[in-house]
Amino acid sequence: MTEDPPEDIYKQSEQVNKREDIEGYSFRGELDFNKMLEKYKTTGFQASELYEAIELIKEMQKEEAKIYLTFTSNIISSGLREAVAFLAREELVDVMITTSGSVTEDIIKTKKPFKKGEWEVDEAEMRERGVNRLGNIFVPSDRYIWLEDFLREDFFPEFFEEEKIRTPTEFSEEVGEMLEDEDSFLKHASKNDIPIFCPALIDAEVGNFLYYYRKEEDKDVGIEILEDYDRLIQEGLDAEKTGLIVVGGGVPKHQAIMTNLFRGGADYAVYISTGMEGDGSLSGAPPEEAVSWGKIKEKSKNYAEVEAEATLVLPLIIAGAFKD
Repeated sequence: MTEDPPEDIYKQSEQVNKREDIEGYSFRGELDFNKMLEKYKTTGFQASELYEAIELIKEMQKEEAKIYLTFTSNIISSGLREAVAFLAREELVDVMITTSGSVTEDIIKTKKPFKKGEWEVDEAEMRERGVNRLGNIFVPSDRYIWLEDFLREDFFPEFFEEEKIRTPTEFSEEVGEMLEDEDSFLKHASKNDIPIFCPALIDAEVGNFLYYYRKEEDKDVGIEILEDYDRLIQEGLDAEKTGLIVVGGGVPKHQAIMTNLFRGGADYAVYISTGMEGDGSLSGAPPEEAVSWGKIKEKSKNYAEVEAEATLVLPLIIAGAFKD
């Protein structure tokens, strides 16, 4: 005779049975992309988090929240540059916060593309060949030679002609006015009056070339960042609601959440991250941690985090939230 299992092995299931069934897209018949994304809700794991992110961004738009997009330079290094340009071109975000590498590489790509490469290469040989590696993306050094010529000859003299001390937002706006590439996020942000905040503007080749320009051409020029910080804080104070789309971490992420602290926190936040919480870094910190600081408002269902590499999921989020 088989004995019944002890009660502490199998407990009675109660409220959980009222929840939705786990079920994915069946792929029967013709592909319906929107229905496939809808099924992410009940697929589980990061697919369900992606669905929540899409729904939150839709709510940001419905509630007419001021939408901040923050991203690190690797986003522009990759083929996500075109996605960021789309958001600026269609005026789907109101504020951008990024790093100097994004500005540098957007300018370069208006004239000279990056190239598809490999992860495993002879790094010393690459150096000898004048090729720089970003993961599996190759960037020939002649891109930076062209950039220096463009900035020193075509941009810096006019940019600093009337005012010697300028801000990063002014830099992005005025260089964007000069660019003609339809896939340039700088071009479309400038055209549509979307401010681009870049507090670490000197942390890339733009900084190197500014250094040489000041040493060799005009010792009085400089970049001032506090005025932009004031302006970024005011962006939040002037908004009835704010929503953050945070791609990656670093300074752009913290500028967004820190300046929202002045208004009592952001109303919505979506993070796309590969950072780990365990090291205590800002890049790996989940939205809940920002709630503890008052940088995101405390209310239910106002944040989501997709733990995934951005090139895999950002196009899906944009398609679901902005193109549906």
